[in-house]
Amino acid sequence: MFEKADVIYTYTRAQAIEGGVLVDVTSTAKEAGFKIPVAVTQRVWAEVITPDDDARQTGETETGRLWDVLWMLHVAIRSQQAASSQVHYAVLVTEDGDLRKVILKALCGPGDHGEPAITIMFPDED
Repeated sequence: MFEKADVIYTYTRAQAIEGGVLVDVTSTAKEAGFKIPVAVTQRVWAEVITPDDDARQTGETETGRLWDVLWMLHVAIRSQQAASSQVHYAVLVTEDGDLRKVILKALCGPGDHGEPAITIMFPDED
């Protein structure tokens, strides 16, 4: 569609992971049953997966929260009625001692070489 001269700039998934825009969680995702690469945005990592001090005092960890995010995505994908490359789903997190429902969006799209890859983000992120 485009000639090489028409491309002004490209930004790969690998560059986004290297630069910290995405956090690669593929290793844990594979343990949770995913067969393709999975990453979360840095914002999801900071606001959902990283527990605040109150949550840490009750025993919450990044590992546990990541498992919650991945498990709830797994459930959402299985319960989805129609085939789609996008799914919205909810996760409960403890914040300031209270439970809060967070809506996340997962997109399945092409990785750097056209392979399928999942990115978990907030609904207002691209």
